[in-house]
Amino acid sequence: MAYPSMGEAHRRITDYLNKFCDAVSYQDVASLAQLFSFSSNSPSLLSLADALNFFQDANRLIKQSDKFSQFGEILAPLFRSLQSYRLGNLVEAYHAFEKFANAFIQEFRNWESAWALEALYVIAYEIRVLAERADRELSSNGKSPEKLKGAGSFLMKVFGVLAGKGPKRVGALYVTCQLFKIYFKLGTVHLCRSVIRSIETARIFDFEEFPRRDKVTYMYYTGRLEVFNENFPAADHKLSYALTHCNPLREANIRMILKYLIPVKLSLGILPKTCLLEKYNLLEYNDVVQALKRGDLRLLRHALQEHEDQFLRSGVYLVLEKLELQVYQRLVKKIYFIQKQKDPGKAHQLKLEVIVKSLKWLEMDMDLDEVECIMTILIYKNLVKGYFAHKSKVVVLSKQDPFPKLNGKPVNS
Repeated sequence: MAYPSMGEAHRRITDYLNKFCDAVSYQDVASLAQLFSFSSNSPSLLSLADALNFFQDANRLIKQSDKFSQFGEILAPLFRSLQSYRLGNLVEAYHAFEKFANAFIQEFRNWESAWALEALYVIAYEIRVLAERADRELSSNGKSPEKLKGAGSFLMKVFGVLAGKGPKRVGALYVTCQLFKIYFKLGTVHLCRSVIRSIETARIFDFEEFPRRDKVTYMYYTGRLEVFNENFPAADHKLSYALTHCNPLREANIRMILKYLIPVKLSLGILPKTCLLEKYNLLEYNDVVQALKRGDLRLLRHALQEHEDQFLRSGVYLVLEKLELQVYQRLVKKIYFIQKQKDPGKAHQLKLEVIVKSLKWLEMDMDLDEVECIMTILIYKNLVKGYFAHKSKVVVLSKQDPFPKLNGKPVNS
């Protein structure tokens, strides 16, 4: 990195200080937000960092002017953070950024209007990203990663500032979404509950008044939580909301939503079209869908085994594994239709040994007792209507609607 001359360094620092003060004075949030966006690696911020590392006495410039010194508690740690960031000392950069962020929040409290919300959003985003990078640095040095947890504590403080009456409250959902990202990353999703309670039960919040971007992100994460809790109707509602309101040009975001919505829909008996899986590169679900269509238990298990790591990372493996009951239902239904063509009068009487033979053809070795157990579960879960004739080892199917459709409802637990 090439350092500037002393005069050029002085000019860059003074120029930044003037931009900051002018942005606050004129309530120019777009200009203010750009001044905090470290992760953008903008040439202007990088050149400022080089100037700070060369000049080494920016605090004197801040203290020399009343215009600058009134924001000294914000600007001094911000400069230290930028210096460390440029040198690759990410843990030090995080410490200084957190001090800057706390000082900014104190100033933000004193502003009656919500003009600086977009700048606060940038700070909330940057502190999370910087904390993640600082934790990677700590881990690589054999130390305990703790900065992301600290960023979560800071964002809870920000949430408290925003979660009141007045125009600033519309910023609460953005901060909530940043908290969700932290909690999911740390594996502490139980911490989401208190924030969700505040958003969904507090009278000061009207969900529809929040920005669409934040509502989509919120519904995506709360939908994932419902998947984790196996509350599939609620997951369907939230993830479908996120999909419907997502910007259609953001294909990567649509793919992220579908990654969880598809298993939920499958659990409710709704199968996606192949063209959808192809469009969003979600072909790992293709064999799962085909297995459900064919009643092919072998294909389902093969698909789960082939994409096991992917499904486990997404947290949908157990959801997909439970689709086995629907596959059994489809297999029994196919046997029923074949039998109906051969002998319509006895189509509703299914011998267990026929099901055993069908499973054997699929290379699934099961004895009569195992199949009887599976059929009992199918009847109990209302996937099959009928009863057992135990002596003759026959399932007697109902003559009316023997295979009830799920119609968007989960399998009875």
